[in-house]
Amino acid sequence: MSSAEDIKAGAGPFSPFERMVAWRYLRSRRKEAFISVIASISFVGIMLGVATLIIVMAVMNGFRAELLTRILGVNGHVVVQPIDRPLDDYAEVAARLNDVDGVRYAIPLVEGQVLASGNVGRGTGALVRGLREEDLARIDLVAGNVRNGTLDGFDAGEGVAIGVRMAETLGLAVGDVITLTSPEGDVTPFGTVARQKAYPVTAIFQVGMSEYDATIVFMALSEAQLYFNAEGRAQTIEVFVDDPDAIDALKPAIEAAARRPLFLIDWRQRNETFFSALEVERNVMFMILTLIVLVAALNIISGLIMLVKDKGHDIAILRTMGATRNAILRIFVMTGAAIGITGTLAGVVLGVVICLNVESIRQFFSWLSGTTLFNPELYFLSQLPAKMDVGETVSVVVMALVLSFFATLFPAWRAARLDPVEALRYE
Repeated sequence: MSSAEDIKAGAGPFSPFERMVAWRYLRSRRKEAFISVIASISFVGIMLGVATLIIVMAVMNGFRAELLTRILGVNGHVVVQPIDRPLDDYAEVAARLNDVDGVRYAIPLVEGQVLASGNVGRGTGALVRGLREEDLARIDLVAGNVRNGTLDGFDAGEGVAIGVRMAETLGLAVGDVITLTSPEGDVTPFGTVARQKAYPVTAIFQVGMSEYDATIVFMALSEAQLYFNAEGRAQTIEVFVDDPDAIDALKPAIEAAARRPLFLIDWRQRNETFFSALEVERNVMFMILTLIVLVAALNIISGLIMLVKDKGHDIAILRTMGATRNAILRIFVMTGAAIGITGTLAGVVLGVVICLNVESIRQFFSWLSGTTLFNPELYFLSQLPAKMDVGETVSVVVMALVLSFFATLFPAWRAARLDPVEALRYE
């Protein structure tokens, strides 16, 4: 069978003949080395663009999820504050709030800012949180991450629990003494005297969020009431719920169960600015990194246009042998789409591998450069998180494939419109 008959026999859309020609155009030849280089650059560009998008989005998602878990793991989802009178019936109110459907537990608190000092002759700002031993045991993020010491007998003794970063900063270990100085001291005839008292360190915890590990001091509620002149009352009650996103539906039930006027602040109001900034940064990063994929798609256009010019004689011969314009169009669409599809799939594989090993990679480059990458003091977390979202990853893949497909249309259309007579005349 002749070549013309081969073309007519396999003239169906995306036939073996069309795939064979498209594959031959993808293969590198010595005289087509420059075109092959452009195709390789396009492939690498799409691969890196897709991988970068997946990695950055996963890190941003992980960053938000980890911060949310730690912030809501230590702080309540709803903060209940008294309005008309002090919260001297905190035990009864907390017990009633615990009975509300959807409420995990309610914790009475006494809080205050202090200056903490230890064995190294320097101090640091700290937030003292006074709560009952049974309530501290409910906060799994703290009670489940005690690195040294114990929380047993927390109410009975005068000891405190501090974070691991505070212990490092102040040079403290379990059994050492931490000195707390409060500016809200006792009033004397000579003015207000700052209150200062030393407490033994009975436990050192590690939440994994540097801000909490460096600043929070947990103290027994009764001791905090004495220290901050709040005997017999609590300042707030923090309510932890089963579903933080359904907090609006629980607010009326919480107010009704309290049986007294209260002011409620939920976790979204307390952290609105912070999480809004994270969301804006995430969206902007997605838009910027999408340009990488767009640039790679433009490389496909330039590579195919040069390929069309180089293959003008071949296209003319195919046309004179019976290949239709649609067949030529499909051949060059397949040629360009192959670059886009393989580059996208390689980018997905690369992105997933890096996301699954992002912390190990961070540690390797930290060791290699001798510097601290992802400093916990700046980024709040002690590890670099990555959380891939299936829907988001699929959207990145679809976007890359669509851009790659559209990038092939113009060069393929030019190839299909090529006049075989003109191409052969100037050959």
